[in-house]
Amino acid sequence: MTSASAPPTSGAAAAAPGSRPPARPAILTVDDDPSVSRAVARDLRRQYGERYRIVRAESGPQALDALREMKLRGDRVAVLLADFRMPAMNGIEFLEQAMDLYPTARRVLLTAYADTTAAIDAINIVDLDHYLLKPWDPPQEKLYPVVDGLLDAWLAADHTPVTETRVVGHRWSARSYEVRDFLARNQVPYRWYLSEEPEGARLLAAAEASPDALPVVITPDGVTLTDPTDAELAGRVGLTTSPAADFYDVVVIGGGPAGLGSAVYAASEGLRTVLVERMATGGQAGQSSRIENYLGFPDGVSGAQLTDRARRQAVKFGAEVLTARDAVTLEVSGPARTVHFDDGRQISAHAVVLATGVSYRQLAAPGLDEFTGRGVFYGSALTEAPSCAGQDVYIVGGANSAGQAAMHFARHARRVTMVVRGSSLEASMSHYLIQQIAGVAAITVRTCTEVVAAEGDGHLERLTLRDNASGETETVDTQWLFIFIGAAPRTGWLDGVLTRDEHGFVLAGPDLVVDGRRPPGWPLDRDPYHLETSVPGVFVAGDARAESVKRVASAVGEGAMAIALVHRYLEKR
Repeated sequence: MTSASAPPTSGAAAAAPGSRPPARPAILTVDDDPSVSRAVARDLRRQYGERYRIVRAESGPQALDALREMKLRGDRVAVLLADFRMPAMNGIEFLEQAMDLYPTARRVLLTAYADTTAAIDAINIVDLDHYLLKPWDPPQEKLYPVVDGLLDAWLAADHTPVTETRVVGHRWSARSYEVRDFLARNQVPYRWYLSEEPEGARLLAAAEASPDALPVVITPDGVTLTDPTDAELAGRVGLTTSPAADFYDVVVIGGGPAGLGSAVYAASEGLRTVLVERMATGGQAGQSSRIENYLGFPDGVSGAQLTDRARRQAVKFGAEVLTARDAVTLEVSGPARTVHFDDGRQISAHAVVLATGVSYRQLAAPGLDEFTGRGVFYGSALTEAPSCAGQDVYIVGGANSAGQAAMHFARHARRVTMVVRGSSLEASMSHYLIQQIAGVAAITVRTCTEVVAAEGDGHLERLTLRDNASGETETVDTQWLFIFIGAAPRTGWLDGVLTRDEHGFVLAGPDLVVDGRRPPGWPLDRDPYHLETSVPGVFVAGDARAESVKRVASAVGEGAMAIALVHRYLEKR
């Protein structure tokens, strides 16, 4: 195929994911006679070349390939001109298939006088806008007025180009939810399409992907990914996944408030710094719809906004931020501290700051595991909020994260019910948040209550609640359950390397010194520094530390303090 601006193949990688500016709308012409094809393209280019791309093909299948590529890139097509008499696929057959990809493009059939009956019949078959008799000379009289009218009609409709990443999936697909959540938490703009809706089906057809192989991700440069891993997805949407060096002054593991605090202070003080995050910066705080008691933000700030500012601040000072990297082993090799990843790669540093945070504990009730990602979610899952419009939402938990989620979902849902095992919210939730919840009529708090079962056909449809005071159970209809219970530290990969308490939280500083004795194997003639673990040069900050205060401000403070102690360690080692 030749073209005034030929599209690259769908497998070509753009110079920078997401950086391609919107292309001009296209006018596509297809004719199997090369001389006629060139003549049509020449006349169109003379009149419309400054405002439109003229794409030329010499067969129906070739033209369909070009349309699929443009569809995947989010390009616009204004007019399709197809010759009627073509071997293998005539113009009507081509336009019929092209409608599935670009239903709003205006359609023109080029035909000889003898084929006018077929052209008239095509008006009903492919909703033909016009047919032109060949030859069309002079074009100023026979071609341009027709195309002008078609372009005016096309421009009157909304044809805003899609430049975001596009995700096609099933409403109740757990992996489709995970992909959307990954993109949202990493601040990657995307557009979501249900596979059973018309535009979703058109994108799958353009990608020649099976509806059974979901989710399908289409990047702004037209690359199609079928059920990608987080690492594959990160690499294609412009996130950094590989370090620039093998050795650093400090490696920060975890991108929550503590990790971001460490990265900002380390990089700003001249340390070669890399932050490694398994999914997305922000941690649990990054999922919060609104944080109102963080110093310096009297009107509140969303977790995503706070996270984005901190990440940009760290990068501004020179820190590297790696995404979709899962640390699996920590190795002590003389003065070096080496972090091994799940893909076999590794990076080393003089010091390590562990800021791995915590995850919500799984709720043990029949049916919940089956519906995780299909109506049952751990954390706020803010990507799902618009889908909850006018429906009943249930939230399990009584701490600040659950309260913030209740306030957020109350803006969309018909009713939000908080299921709290304790007798009140006072023991676990901030006073300001309790007052806000009390003032929202759409939020109901059910204390002394637990979720004991979940049911549904392919996705959550019903919950069984038990009143622990009376022992009575009740079945309620809902498709939405968000769980915020407990805190399990992400420290299992440190087993046998660091000293942890019985719950898995990392012991540090004074907690390691028992009856004046330093921890077993401690090699230095000094006690561990305040946030230093049982391995010299390895520090812990934030929620992963035993007896830490589970607040954003304290996590940021510990992240900064850890860097001050890293400096002291580097000076005296």
